[in-house]
Amino acid sequence: MGWWFGAGVALLALVCIFLARFFLILGRNETPEPRKRSPANILVVIGSGGHTTEILRLVGSLSASYSPRHYVIAETDRMSEDKVRRLEAARVEEGPQPRFTVHRIPRSREVRQSWVSSVVSTLFALLYSIPLVFQLKPDVVLCNGPGTCVPPCISALLLGIFGMKKVLIIYVESICRVETLSLSGKILYWLSDYFFVQWPTLQKKYPKAVFLGRLV
Repeated sequence: MGWWFGAGVALLALVCIFLARFFLILGRNETPEPRKRSPANILVVIGSGGHTTEILRLVGSLSASYSPRHYVIAETDRMSEDKVRRLEAARVEEGPQPRFTVHRIPRSREVRQSWVSSVVSTLFALLYSIPLVFQLKPDVVLCNGPGTCVPPCISALLLGIFGMKKVLIIYVESICRVETLSLSGKILYWLSDYFFVQWPTLQKKYPKAVFLGRLV
């Protein structure tokens, strides 16, 4: 048989355990709720342009109990960090020094980037996201559609698969999506705990989605 046979059996067992944990996490019946009174460590994935505006409106409506707030921005995004800092500077209820941090990761997909190269760049972004998310260990991940959000969400899911921490993944589809989901939405529809859409036509097409009207 040889040592390679034993190694192969061990590897197969690890793969089976990983897959079992993966489907257990995805198939859980009870979805945990965000903490309402005690502080909740939240990770917010910032897109660019309209995505940034939408997600910061959501963050601006959150109570001070969502703290600290960790913002993840694509390294090629040159404008969103200033918007984040302006928002945080306006949170007077938390005093002169709001608790937040800003982190940058490689962008998963640029505009008009080919699908083949997008797979490579997404994997590259995932390599950056995993150690970051494992270090921050957020209670909640909040995102609204940019491709940048997929690697952090997968990293958060891995925390639960490895039994380290259950992270609540909340996805809010951009209001500009009326008839179809974005590519990120199609992926995270299956991975998120709460999936919000802002048009009733999408809720009819995707039964898991929650429609509460316009959120941003």
